[in-house]
Amino acid sequence: MSRIGKKPITIPEDIKINVKDNKIEINGPRGNLVIDLKPGLEIKMSNKELRLVGKNKTREVSALLGTTRSLIQNAIFGVKEGFEKRLELHGIGFKATKQGNDLVLELGHSHPLVVKPLPGVNLAVEKNIIIVSGINKQQVGEMAARIRKLRSVEPYKGKGIRYQGEIFKKKIGKKAKAALGEGGGKTTSSA
Repeated sequence: MSRIGKKPITIPEDIKINVKDNKIEINGPRGNLVIDLKPGLEIKMSNKELRLVGKNKTREVSALLGTTRSLIQNAIFGVKEGFEKRLELHGIGFKATKQGNDLVLELGHSHPLVVKPLPGVNLAVEKNIIIVSGINKQQVGEMAARIRKLRSVEPYKGKGIRYQGEIFKKKIGKKAKAALGEGGGKTTSSA
């Protein structure tokens, strides 16, 4: 059995959960989310706790237990507090602006790029930081990844879009390698 799947989920005061057929509806202050239950799983609720139980002990059901529990936990956190990812723009002339709900990015291309947000995702801009927020963790991560992919970090100068706090390894150029004596050339030794 899955260790994560065995853990009970505590339900906060301001969260309401309804279970109908094979769907779990989670309502909170920021909105509501619906999660589909896979066959072979059932939910047991008592007081302010929710437990997932497998109908049979197969490998698939064990894997689904942990995954479904994490999805429910993330949905509860999302409707209560929400998720947020921050992206930083690094590069001369790189800038982001809001135009209605859309995000307009100038990333050194001949034209500005217009990014439309996924449903349920909000985009905001503060100086050189793009803030992606929403109640669905998967959609927030997907939107942030799509924006980052438009201009991923260039390894020599560090220009591009990266997550806030992301660490990347900067490569040294050919001239620096030659100066350090590193390279693929032949080495000579005196005997």
